[in-house]
Amino acid sequence: MTAALVVDDLHARLGDLEILRGVDLEVPFGEIHALMGPNGSGKSTLCHVLTGKEEYAASGSARVADVELLGKSVDERARAGLFHAFQYPVEVPGVTLDDLLGELALLADDPEDFWRRVDEMSERLRMEPFRARAINVGLSGGEKKRSEMFQLAVLSPRAAVLDEIDSGLDIDAVREVAEIVESLRSPELGMLLITHYNRILRYLRPDRIHVMVGGRIVASGGPELAERLEAEGYESFQ
Repeated sequence: MTAALVVDDLHARLGDLEILRGVDLEVPFGEIHALMGPNGSGKSTLCHVLTGKEEYAASGSARVADVELLGKSVDERARAGLFHAFQYPVEVPGVTLDDLLGELALLADDPEDFWRRVDEMSERLRMEPFRARAINVGLSGGEKKRSEMFQLAVLSPRAAVLDEIDSGLDIDAVREVAEIVESLRSPELGMLLITHYNRILRYLRPDRIHVMVGGRIVASGGPELAERLEAEGYESFQ
């Protein structure tokens, strides 16, 4: 069966600096995978390359449901089914969340079903008070992350890259965001959670954990891998 996200021998350079040195990764539909690693290991670069940041020179392959991403524009990658949740969601003054949803509804195969999903998830995630407000303006860190999870829920992508969505959150907000991510499991979605710390994994049940060091994935395993990281740190994988 085709996986949600497949990365094969992915290399990436920023100028003369080689950052990704042959990354191999597969996230099946219906699963949540966690990618962990120290600062400078290449996690953020992997996210940037997948989502189409232009300053990186990339080679290899990255596919969402068999659609090749490399060489495509950012909007083409989104249309292929890739969703990106930001570490620090940006504020968009003058554009409300409902404005954004209205534009997205125009692209939906079934606008009526799209708005039904919007109303359902809006109630479930308590987003109704924020829909008439400018995107992320005046929101707390937890509210911004909840807004992004709301957008993930209504867009129904094939693969989602969640880039350090626990950054800057207190423990209650981490728990809430983790529970939302867990609730969004679907046989039509694969999710890759990028994180430094295992605190969010206390509230999530990732199917697989990967450790990235030096631009490569050096270990993969189950929950016991997070426990080893907690006990030994990243030095044991150097």
